[in-house]
Amino acid sequence: MQIRSADAPRGRLAWAMALVLIAVTALLGAAAPGPATAAPGDGPPVPVLSWGPCGGPQDGFECATARVPLDHRRPTGPTIPLAVTRRLAADPARRTGVLLLHPGGPGNSGVDFARNSHAALPAALRDSFDVVGYDMRGVARSGQVECWDDKEYAAAVDAARGVPGPGALHRAVRQGADFAAACRQRSGDLLPFVGTGSNAKDIDLLRRALGEETLSFYGRSFGSHVGTVYAAQFPRRVRAMVLDGAYDPRLYADVPYAYDGAQFTALDAAVGRFLDWCAGNAALCGFGEGRPRQAFEELKRALDADPVVTASGRPATGYTLAYRLMFNINAGKEIWPYLGEALRAAQARQTSFLLSPPSPASFDFLTVNTAVECTDRVYPAGRPLLGALVGAHAASAPLLGPAIGLGPPTYDHNHAPACVQWQADRPSRFEGSYRAAGSAPILVLGTTGDPDTPYQDAVALAGTLENGRLLTFAAEGHTAYNRSACVSALATAYLATLALPARGTVCADEAPPEPVGRRVAVPEVDETRDVIPVLR
Repeated sequence: MQIRSADAPRGRLAWAMALVLIAVTALLGAAAPGPATAAPGDGPPVPVLSWGPCGGPQDGFECATARVPLDHRRPTGPTIPLAVTRRLAADPARRTGVLLLHPGGPGNSGVDFARNSHAALPAALRDSFDVVGYDMRGVARSGQVECWDDKEYAAAVDAARGVPGPGALHRAVRQGADFAAACRQRSGDLLPFVGTGSNAKDIDLLRRALGEETLSFYGRSFGSHVGTVYAAQFPRRVRAMVLDGAYDPRLYADVPYAYDGAQFTALDAAVGRFLDWCAGNAALCGFGEGRPRQAFEELKRALDADPVVTASGRPATGYTLAYRLMFNINAGKEIWPYLGEALRAAQARQTSFLLSPPSPASFDFLTVNTAVECTDRVYPAGRPLLGALVGAHAASAPLLGPAIGLGPPTYDHNHAPACVQWQADRPSRFEGSYRAAGSAPILVLGTTGDPDTPYQDAVALAGTLENGRLLTFAAEGHTAYNRSACVSALATAYLATLALPARGTVCADEAPPEPVGRRVAVPEVDETRDVIPVLR
């Protein structure tokens, strides 16, 4: 069954733009480095995992460090340590194997993701799998990539505006060059090796270190791309794989301007649907007095002109508002009344989670996010094309596009100014087929109103994989697992028993907007801490 969204004309326009950009890229002949090849001789030694207590709460997890090659072309050369954690299956008699959880980002800690998400997993998975997480190279405990320092990053985001004025494009290009130069200066020895091709090889070394013939894998958002590349390189090692909030791997890696354009469109469309809901549900939303789009534009400008000084002493501007809304819109319809309340509080210059400037923890996440994507993706060279397409993307998404697209390097779809000027080599970028020929069936989850990874990406990935199966969640928000009882039951059954949902299955049980105050805790999304939600 095919889902058609209410924004189908916008979707067709976005994909028409994507096709044009594909043609432009082909004509420009964007040259990419050749694929990494393994050095002759013996492969890398299998890491030895010496398990022991983890620091912090004693939650049943144990921790270890895996040493893997820094450069997989030199398997016995210098190594890099990866932080790994696991919690053994609760019912050893029913143990099926290892379930590796990957939070994506890139930039989120897989160690924290596994530990923070374990309780939300269904008992069928906790009982029968050793649940494993790891910090991928360049992240947190596994050698954090450093670029701008906290002071430099804070200065850049504090000076950004929700409605950028003249010279914003030039400033964005200059900041992209400054950021790329700082990465080379502070992490130059690591940068070439943080790409997804190397991360997939790391996962296979972890599989061997854990003594498993095959792996079960759940990856969300960017984690879905890591899983795709792992399956492409090691198809026979996949027992079961769920890729949630999926990427179109070829568009992402090889036609990045087109991928960015579709992502800008998806984000703005999701925010637009929220504001349209506010217009029709003024009492439940509580923002805009029936004119939420106009009120939102006025709020951005008001905060730009007179920022709110936060408890940290830093300013909250229209850019801060756009940045926070970019992440919090991912929670779907259930958060819409809370977004309305937070916007109303921002109007009144009161405390609001939408007026929280990015923190040093955010900067660590955003640094890796940019560095990994600049390593994985090759943009056509040339500042004129960069300026033209970044400007076009910002203009095509008027609600958040100008703030995000013309701001400093932060998240996903505004990486072009840094990546076009990226001078590090890319030996860890994956450049093979994504078909994963010969793998076990792979379940791809796509959410029709996803603001972060457009639904069409999931459709494309399921069609790219030789044994892909698409499961659709007709809903707002980013990713699907445990946001839908229907999706969770089907994906859990597949992981536990290998039983796939029927082709064309669509789940449509998204939690509706609920009045503010009904929840014990406000559902706020923090970009530095990803977690599988508790199924409600």
